[in-house]
This record gives sequence, structure tokens and C-alpha cells, in this order.
Amino acid sequence: METKHLARLQFEADGPAVEGEWKVPATAQDRYTEWVGLDGTDPDVVIRLIEETDGRQRTVKTWTAQGEVEGPKP
Repeated sequence: METKHLARLQFEADGPAVEGEWKVPATAQDRYTEWVGLDGTDPDVVIRLIEETDGRQRTVKTWTAQGEVEGPKP
């Protein structure tokens, strides 16, 4: 069972995404934080930190211009 850690940036909800994938969670967290700093004030942007295991994704954090929301714990 391998877990991937993703950071996903969408410039509009349900729009196309830019995404990175890493095996190391800290690397995905760093990219998420970087994107929040660069694009987090745009009212249309949605940034997510995601954990994927066996093809199942769990959103760890979501950032919008309204702030950050943490996803449910596993």
C-alpha cells in the first residue's frame, strides 16, 4: 500500500488543475503553502492538500480566499 501526497491548484472551482505528486508528505505541504502564499488571495482560487492511498483520495486541507479548512481525519 503506497501513499501519494498531492498539492492541487485550481484557478476556479471545478476548473482545470495544476497538480504535483510526492511520496514525502512534507514536500507536498511545502508546495501547498507556497501556492497559498502566491495565489491564496484570489477569490476564485482553490488549493488542496490531498493524501491518496490505493486510489482513494482524502483532502487534508483546502484553501480558498475565505481561509483554510481541514479535512476529516482518517
